[in-house]
Amino acid sequence: MQDYLDNLITYIFNIGTDRFVRVFWFFIIFEGVRYYIIDMFVLLCWKIKGYFQRDKFVVAKKSLWKEQPLISIIIPGKNEGEHIYKLAISLKEQTYQNFEIIVIDDGSDDLTPIIGANLKNLGYINMFIRNEVRGGKASAANLGMRYAKGKYIIHLDADCSYDRDAIENILIPFYRYENIGAVGGNVQVRNYDKSICTRLQAIEYANSISIGRIVNSELGILRIISGAFGAFRRDILDRLGSWDIGPGLDGDITVKIRKLGYRIKFAPDAVCQTSVPDTFTKLKKQRLRWDKSLIRFRVRKHKDVMFPNKNFRFSNFFSFAENITYNLILNAKWYVYIMDIIFNITSMIQIVFGLNIIIYTISNILKYILFSMFRSRKNAPITYFIPYLPLMVIYYGYFLRIVRTRAYLQEIFFRASYDDSWNPQKSSKYAKLLRI
Repeated sequence: MQDYLDNLITYIFNIGTDRFVRVFWFFIIFEGVRYYIIDMFVLLCWKIKGYFQRDKFVVAKKSLWKEQPLISIIIPGKNEGEHIYKLAISLKEQTYQNFEIIVIDDGSDDLTPIIGANLKNLGYINMFIRNEVRGGKASAANLGMRYAKGKYIIHLDADCSYDRDAIENILIPFYRYENIGAVGGNVQVRNYDKSICTRLQAIEYANSISIGRIVNSELGILRIISGAFGAFRRDILDRLGSWDIGPGLDGDITVKIRKLGYRIKFAPDAVCQTSVPDTFTKLKKQRLRWDKSLIRFRVRKHKDVMFPNKNFRFSNFFSFAENITYNLILNAKWYVYIMDIIFNITSMIQIVFGLNIIIYTISNILKYILFSMFRSRKNAPITYFIPYLPLMVIYYGYFLRIVRTRAYLQEIFFRASYDDSWNPQKSSKYAKLLRI
């Protein structure tokens, strides 16, 4: 071990700039530029712009409260009885109260029908609708849309909790910016202290997902609104026919709204707390489903945004190109990089991999600390997660990458998303038939 450390230190001091770039080109050219330099630049611009335009935010907030439009909150789900009660109670504490709550039970086989009916009778929710046969989340959401009366539709997950001003803050962008079709809420990890798995996800949500959506929103390329917390203009959803059946409905509806020419914004102050998978086995299952959506929707269903046509928009093209490049193409490129190291730098392979871990660990720590300046809502002190940051090298670089690769291959060659048990088989068969 001591010999290895001595060799590693010697290598670091003698590598030179040219050699360093040759060995660590993947990090420098791709990840370093995109996820550090560009992100920091955009975040700084966003912060400065927010400071000088804070009066516009105040005006937008006043406009919202002056109009006080009716909001329809739809909550589709299966076996969510215990969560629905807690959510209904918590919604009564929201600063914005002009809303109706519509709960859609998608074929539950627990006590949800009884709990939902009781909540309706007690006045905690406005409407309880039940599908006797499970149709899937999109089907349940569409059923709720039939009865919704609001100007804006807010889609919530029953098992999440929301800050007291979350509903208000997710509505303000509709009054702050022009041509907004939908707004995404800021999803954070509630059960971050349950296991190593949840702690690593909390770091990912804070560093990559939340910060990433701020950056993408500012660049005009935000491509997904989380189903856990999203707000939509009712007239646009009616125009689209609401959600298409099948998995991946979050990203799909977002792209459909973008294709109509509307903007998508992210509201970092509209905070939603969710419980993430607490084991790596559960996490793998979730991410396999998420990652298949890139192939199904970006590469297949909505591939038309990549080609010149009468509805072509550069922002949509750039959004897709960036997503496909960094998640699909560079995912494959990473394996090329590994082969390059194995076959061309064989004699120093252990040193190179060791230095890779050091570089990524340092960059993850710096990134987490720097990005903390742009996170107004923190579940735990910055120091809480620092001991776990070295593990992010394994989490990001190996675990998630391998899961992502498996998902891509399954979807490219077998269209595996249509066989996902998360969605009812009858709905998936219909979606496959219609190629949606």
